Amino acid sequence: MRTYLLRRCIYMLLILTGASLLIFFLYSLTPGDYVDNNLSLSEERKAELREIHGLNKPILERYVNWMANMFKGDFGYSLAQQRPVLDLFQDYIWNSFLLAVVSTFFTWFFAVVVGVLTAYKQYSLLDTLVMIGIFAAMSIPSFFIGLFLIKVFAVDLKILPPGGMITTGSRAAGLEYVAQVLHHMLLPVAVMVLLGVGSLTRYFRSNMLEVIRQDYVRTARAKGLKERTVLYRHALKNAMLPAITLIGFELPGLFGGSIIIEKIFNWPGIGQLYMQSFTVRDYPLLMGFTMFLAILTVVGTFISDILYHTSDPRVRL
Repeated sequence: MRTYLLRRCIYMLLILTGASLLIFFLYSLTPGDYVDNNLSLSEERKAELREIHGLNKPILERYVNWMANMFKGDFGYSLAQQRPVLDLFQDYIWNSFLLAVVSTFFTWFFAVVVGVLTAYKQYSLLDTLVMIGIFAAMSIPSFFIGLFLIKVFAVDLKILPPGGMITTGSRAAGLEYVAQVLHHMLLPVAVMVLLGVGSLTRYFRSNMLEVIRQDYVRTARAKGLKERTVLYRHALKNAMLPAITLIGFELPGLFGGSIIIEKIFNWPGIGQLYMQSFTVRDYPLLMGFTMFLAILTVVGTFISDILYHTSDPRVRL
Protein backbone atom coordinates (compact mmCIF):
# COMPACT_ATOMS: atom_id res chain seq x y z
CA MET A 1 0.00 0.00 0.00
CA ARG A 2 2.87 2.35 0.85
CA THR A 3 4.47 1.67 -2.54
CA TYR A 4 1.16 2.34 -4.25
CA LEU A 5 0.69 5.66 -2.43
CA LEU A 6 4.20 6.80 -3.33
CA ARG A 7 3.76 5.76 -6.96
CA ARG A 8 0.36 7.42 -7.12
CA CYS A 9 1.66 10.70 -5.64
CA ILE A 10 4.41 10.85 -8.30
CA TYR A 11 1.80 10.03 -10.94
CA MET A 12 -0.47 12.85 -9.67
CA LEU A 13 2.40 15.36 -9.73
CA LEU A 14 3.18 14.42 -13.34
CA ILE A 15 -0.47 14.80 -14.34
CA LEU A 16 -0.77 18.18 -12.63
CA THR A 17 2.45 19.37 -14.26
CA GLY A 18 1.10 18.37 -17.66
CA ALA A 19 -2.23 20.00 -16.90
CA SER A 20 -0.54 23.22 -15.75
CA LEU A 21 1.50 23.37 -18.97
CA LEU A 22 -1.60 22.88 -21.09
CA ILE A 23 -3.67 25.41 -19.11
CA PHE A 24 -1.00 28.10 -19.00
CA PHE A 25 0.04 27.93 -22.65
CA LEU A 26 -3.55 27.60 -23.88
CA TYR A 27 -4.59 30.82 -22.16
CA SER A 28 -1.30 32.66 -22.71
CA LEU A 29 -1.17 31.98 -26.45
CA THR A 30 -4.78 33.07 -26.96
CA PRO A 31 -4.67 36.47 -28.70
CA GLY A 32 -5.83 39.46 -26.62
CA ASP A 33 -6.12 39.76 -22.86
CA TYR A 34 -7.71 42.08 -20.31
CA VAL A 35 -5.10 44.79 -20.81
CA ASP A 36 -5.22 44.70 -24.63
CA ASN A 37 -9.02 44.73 -24.77
CA ASN A 38 -9.51 47.53 -22.22
CA LEU A 39 -10.23 50.59 -24.39
CA SER A 40 -10.27 52.94 -21.39
CA LEU A 41 -6.53 52.48 -20.85
CA SER A 42 -3.92 54.58 -22.59
CA GLU A 43 -0.92 52.94 -24.24
CA GLU A 44 1.31 54.20 -21.43
CA ARG A 45 -0.97 52.69 -18.78
CA LYS A 46 -1.14 49.38 -20.66
CA ALA A 47 2.66 49.24 -20.79
CA GLU A 48 2.79 50.05 -17.08
CA LEU A 49 0.32 47.27 -16.20
CA ARG A 50 2.26 44.77 -18.31
CA GLU A 51 5.42 45.69 -16.44
CA ILE A 52 3.71 45.45 -13.02
CA HIS A 53 2.11 42.04 -13.67
CA GLY A 54 5.04 40.62 -15.63
CA LEU A 55 3.04 40.22 -18.85
CA ASN A 56 5.92 41.50 -20.98
CA LYS A 57 8.30 38.75 -19.87
CA PRO A 58 9.07 35.63 -21.97
CA ILE A 59 6.34 33.03 -21.73
CA LEU A 60 8.57 30.35 -20.17
CA GLU A 61 9.65 32.73 -17.42
CA ARG A 62 6.01 33.62 -16.75
CA TYR A 63 5.12 29.94 -16.51
CA VAL A 64 7.93 29.24 -14.02
CA ASN A 65 6.86 32.24 -11.90
CA TRP A 66 3.21 31.15 -12.05
CA MET A 67 4.04 27.62 -10.89
CA ALA A 68 6.40 28.86 -8.17
CA ASN A 69 3.65 31.13 -6.81
CA MET A 70 1.15 28.28 -7.04
CA PHE A 71 3.28 26.12 -4.75
CA LYS A 72 3.14 29.00 -2.24
CA GLY A 73 -0.66 29.07 -2.42
CA ASP A 74 -0.76 32.13 -4.68
CA PHE A 75 -3.12 31.51 -7.62
CA GLY A 76 -2.41 34.89 -9.23
CA TYR A 77 -3.98 38.35 -9.29
CA SER A 78 -7.24 39.15 -11.04
CA LEU A 79 -6.74 42.12 -13.38
CA ALA A 80 -10.46 42.79 -13.75
CA GLN A 81 -11.41 42.44 -10.07
CA GLN A 82 -8.12 43.94 -8.78
CA ARG A 83 -7.90 41.29 -6.06
CA PRO A 84 -5.92 38.09 -5.45
CA VAL A 85 -7.57 35.10 -7.13
CA LEU A 86 -7.55 33.10 -3.91
CA ASP A 87 -9.47 35.84 -2.07
CA LEU A 88 -12.11 35.82 -4.83
CA PHE A 89 -12.37 32.02 -4.55
CA GLN A 90 -13.05 32.31 -0.83
CA ASP A 91 -15.80 34.89 -1.44
CA TYR A 92 -17.64 32.95 -4.14
CA ILE A 93 -16.77 29.29 -3.86
CA TRP A 94 -18.90 28.47 -0.81
CA ASN A 95 -22.03 29.72 -2.57
CA SER A 96 -21.29 27.29 -5.41
CA PHE A 97 -20.47 24.56 -2.91
CA LEU A 98 -23.85 25.01 -1.17
CA LEU A 99 -25.76 24.82 -4.45
CA ALA A 100 -23.79 21.82 -5.68
CA VAL A 101 -23.98 19.80 -2.44
CA VAL A 102 -27.75 20.17 -2.12
CA SER A 103 -28.37 19.31 -5.79
CA THR A 104 -25.94 16.37 -5.64
CA PHE A 105 -27.70 14.95 -2.59
CA PHE A 106 -31.14 15.06 -4.26
CA THR A 107 -29.75 13.81 -7.59
CA TRP A 108 -28.24 10.71 -5.98
CA PHE A 109 -31.28 10.15 -3.77
CA PHE A 110 -33.76 10.21 -6.68
CA ALA A 111 -31.39 8.26 -8.95
CA VAL A 112 -30.99 5.41 -6.44
CA VAL A 113 -34.70 5.15 -5.63
CA VAL A 114 -35.88 5.39 -9.24
CA GLY A 115 -33.05 3.17 -10.51
CA VAL A 116 -33.95 0.38 -8.07
CA LEU A 117 -37.69 0.60 -8.82
CA THR A 118 -37.29 0.61 -12.61
CA ALA A 119 -34.84 -2.31 -12.48
CA TYR A 120 -37.22 -4.30 -10.27
CA LYS A 121 -40.16 -3.49 -12.55
CA GLN A 122 -38.28 -3.79 -15.86
CA TYR A 123 -40.42 -3.31 -19.01
CA SER A 124 -43.40 -2.20 -16.88
CA LEU A 125 -45.37 1.01 -17.55
CA LEU A 126 -43.41 2.76 -14.78
CA ASP A 127 -40.10 1.72 -16.36
CA THR A 128 -41.21 2.94 -19.79
CA LEU A 129 -42.46 6.31 -18.51
CA VAL A 130 -39.30 6.88 -16.47
CA MET A 131 -37.05 6.05 -19.43
CA ILE A 132 -38.99 8.46 -21.67
CA GLY A 133 -38.71 11.18 -19.02
CA ILE A 134 -34.99 10.55 -18.56
CA PHE A 135 -34.20 10.78 -22.27
CA ALA A 136 -36.35 13.92 -22.58
CA ALA A 137 -34.54 15.59 -19.65
CA MET A 138 -31.14 14.62 -21.05
CA SER A 139 -32.00 15.98 -24.49
CA ILE A 140 -33.09 19.47 -23.40
CA PRO A 141 -30.36 22.11 -22.87
CA SER A 142 -29.90 23.41 -19.31
CA PHE A 143 -30.52 27.04 -20.25
CA PHE A 144 -33.87 26.13 -21.83
CA ILE A 145 -35.07 24.25 -18.72
CA GLY A 146 -33.87 27.09 -16.51
CA LEU A 147 -35.59 29.82 -18.52
CA PHE A 148 -38.77 27.73 -18.81
CA LEU A 149 -38.98 27.22 -15.03
CA ILE A 150 -38.31 30.94 -14.44
CA LYS A 151 -41.20 31.83 -16.76
CA VAL A 152 -43.62 29.38 -15.14
CA PHE A 153 -42.79 29.73 -11.44
CA ALA A 154 -41.36 33.27 -11.23
CA VAL A 155 -43.11 35.23 -13.99
CA ASP A 156 -46.51 33.51 -14.40
CA LEU A 157 -47.22 32.00 -10.97
CA LYS A 158 -45.00 34.41 -8.99
CA ILE A 159 -44.32 31.84 -6.27
CA LEU A 160 -40.52 31.61 -6.62
CA PRO A 161 -37.83 34.28 -7.18
CA PRO A 162 -36.30 34.45 -10.69
CA GLY A 163 -32.73 34.62 -9.42
CA GLY A 164 -30.21 35.84 -6.88
CA MET A 165 -29.32 34.37 -3.51
CA ILE A 166 -31.47 36.63 -1.34
CA THR A 167 -34.17 39.23 -2.01
CA THR A 168 -32.76 42.46 -3.48
CA GLY A 169 -32.18 45.05 -0.74
CA SER A 170 -32.88 42.53 2.02
CA ARG A 171 -31.03 42.84 5.33
CA ALA A 172 -32.26 39.53 6.67
CA ALA A 173 -30.19 37.74 9.29
CA GLY A 174 -30.33 34.45 11.15
CA LEU A 175 -33.18 32.11 10.30
CA GLU A 176 -34.81 34.68 8.02
CA TYR A 177 -31.63 34.79 5.92
CA VAL A 178 -31.50 30.97 5.77
CA ALA A 179 -35.16 30.87 4.68
CA GLN A 180 -34.49 33.37 1.87
CA VAL A 181 -31.47 31.40 0.63
CA LEU A 182 -33.46 28.14 0.62
CA HIS A 183 -36.31 29.87 -1.23
CA HIS A 184 -33.93 31.19 -3.90
CA MET A 185 -32.22 27.79 -4.23
CA LEU A 186 -35.33 25.88 -5.26
CA LEU A 187 -35.26 26.65 -8.98
CA PRO A 188 -31.51 26.24 -9.63
CA VAL A 189 -31.42 23.03 -7.57
CA ALA A 190 -34.45 21.68 -9.47
CA VAL A 191 -32.72 22.30 -12.82
CA MET A 192 -29.46 20.70 -11.69
CA VAL A 193 -31.30 17.65 -10.35
CA LEU A 194 -33.27 17.29 -13.60
CA LEU A 195 -30.06 17.45 -15.62
CA GLY A 196 -28.09 15.05 -13.44
CA VAL A 197 -30.64 12.46 -12.42
CA GLY A 198 -31.11 10.98 -15.93
CA SER A 199 -27.68 9.52 -16.59
CA LEU A 200 -27.23 8.47 -12.96
CA THR A 201 -30.60 6.68 -12.89
CA ARG A 202 -29.67 4.70 -16.01
CA TYR A 203 -26.38 3.80 -14.37
CA PHE A 204 -28.03 2.48 -11.18
CA ARG A 205 -30.75 0.71 -13.18
CA SER A 206 -28.14 -1.15 -15.27
CA ASN A 207 -26.16 -2.16 -12.17
CA MET A 208 -29.30 -3.36 -10.39
CA LEU A 209 -30.43 -5.39 -13.41
CA GLU A 210 -27.10 -7.17 -13.38
CA VAL A 211 -27.06 -7.76 -9.63
CA ILE A 212 -30.64 -8.99 -9.13
CA ARG A 213 -29.92 -11.86 -11.57
CA GLN A 214 -27.03 -13.14 -9.46
CA ASP A 215 -27.27 -16.46 -7.60
CA TYR A 216 -26.95 -14.96 -4.13
CA VAL A 217 -30.03 -12.79 -4.76
CA ARG A 218 -32.02 -15.87 -5.82
CA THR A 219 -30.75 -17.62 -2.68
CA ALA A 220 -31.90 -14.72 -0.50
CA ARG A 221 -35.36 -14.93 -2.07
CA ALA A 222 -35.40 -18.73 -1.64
CA LYS A 223 -34.80 -18.23 2.08
CA GLY A 224 -38.11 -16.39 2.26
CA LEU A 225 -36.71 -12.90 2.89
CA LYS A 226 -38.98 -9.99 2.15
CA GLU A 227 -38.52 -8.48 -1.32
CA ARG A 228 -37.59 -5.10 0.19
CA THR A 229 -34.83 -6.74 2.24
CA VAL A 230 -33.53 -8.59 -0.80
CA LEU A 231 -33.44 -5.43 -2.91
CA TYR A 232 -32.08 -2.86 -0.46
CA ARG A 233 -29.92 -5.01 1.83
CA HIS A 234 -28.44 -7.55 -0.59
CA ALA A 235 -28.77 -6.26 -4.17
CA LEU A 236 -28.39 -2.50 -3.75
CA LYS A 237 -25.29 -2.81 -1.57
CA ASN A 238 -23.40 -4.58 -4.37
CA ALA A 239 -24.94 -2.49 -7.13
CA MET A 240 -23.58 0.63 -5.43
CA LEU A 241 -19.96 -0.56 -5.52
CA PRO A 242 -19.22 0.61 -9.09
CA ALA A 243 -20.83 3.95 -8.22
CA ILE A 244 -17.99 4.64 -5.80
CA THR A 245 -15.83 5.51 -8.80
CA LEU A 246 -18.28 8.33 -9.57
CA ILE A 247 -17.80 9.93 -6.15
CA GLY A 248 -14.32 11.09 -7.07
CA PHE A 249 -15.60 12.86 -10.15
CA GLU A 250 -18.27 14.63 -8.10
CA LEU A 251 -15.54 16.63 -6.33
CA PRO A 252 -14.57 18.88 -9.29
CA GLY A 253 -18.19 18.79 -10.41
CA LEU A 254 -19.20 20.52 -7.16
CA PHE A 255 -17.55 23.70 -8.43
CA GLY A 256 -17.41 23.37 -12.20
CA GLY A 257 -20.73 21.76 -13.03
CA SER A 258 -23.00 24.69 -12.24
CA ILE A 259 -21.39 27.44 -14.34
CA ILE A 260 -24.34 27.85 -16.74
CA ILE A 261 -26.96 27.45 -13.98
CA GLU A 262 -25.35 30.15 -11.83
CA LYS A 263 -25.35 32.51 -14.79
CA ILE A 264 -29.02 31.86 -15.62
CA PHE A 265 -30.19 32.31 -12.02
CA ASN A 266 -27.72 35.09 -11.16
CA TRP A 267 -26.39 32.95 -8.31
CA PRO A 268 -23.25 34.62 -6.85
CA GLY A 269 -21.00 31.60 -7.18
CA ILE A 270 -17.63 30.82 -8.68
CA GLY A 271 -19.29 29.78 -11.96
CA GLN A 272 -20.76 33.21 -12.54
CA LEU A 273 -17.41 34.81 -11.64
CA TYR A 274 -15.76 32.52 -14.19
CA MET A 275 -18.20 33.61 -16.90
CA GLN A 276 -17.62 37.29 -16.11
CA SER A 277 -13.86 36.77 -16.23
CA PHE A 278 -14.16 34.89 -19.52
CA THR A 279 -16.03 37.84 -21.07
CA VAL A 280 -13.24 40.33 -20.22
CA ARG A 281 -10.45 37.76 -20.72
CA ASP A 282 -9.14 37.97 -17.20
CA TYR A 283 -6.68 35.14 -17.79
CA PRO A 284 -5.02 35.00 -14.34
CA LEU A 285 -8.40 34.20 -12.75
CA LEU A 286 -9.37 31.79 -15.53
CA MET A 287 -6.06 29.94 -15.23
CA GLY A 288 -6.31 29.77 -11.44
CA PHE A 289 -9.86 28.38 -11.55
CA THR A 290 -9.05 25.82 -14.27
CA MET A 291 -5.97 24.67 -12.34
CA PHE A 292 -8.08 24.41 -9.20
CA LEU A 293 -10.49 22.09 -11.05
CA ALA A 294 -7.56 20.02 -12.34
CA ILE A 295 -6.29 19.55 -8.77
CA LEU A 296 -9.76 18.52 -7.57
CA THR A 297 -10.09 16.03 -10.45
CA VAL A 298 -6.79 14.33 -9.65
CA VAL A 299 -7.48 14.25 -5.91
CA GLY A 300 -11.06 13.02 -6.49
CA THR A 301 -9.86 10.18 -8.72
CA PHE A 302 -7.32 9.17 -6.09
CA ILE A 303 -9.99 9.15 -3.35
CA SER A 304 -12.36 7.05 -5.50
CA ASP A 305 -9.63 4.45 -6.11
CA ILE A 306 -8.89 4.17 -2.39
CA LEU A 307 -12.62 3.89 -1.55
CA TYR A 308 -13.11 1.21 -4.20
CA HIS A 309 -10.26 -0.86 -2.82
CA THR A 310 -11.55 -0.38 0.74
CA SER A 311 -15.08 -1.50 -0.17
CA ASP A 312 -13.90 -4.42 -2.31
CA PRO A 313 -10.49 -5.84 -1.23
CA ARG A 314 -10.45 -8.07 -4.34
CA VAL A 315 -9.60 -4.95 -6.37
CA ARG A 316 -5.82 -4.62 -6.46
CA LEU A 317 -4.26 -1.17 -6.47
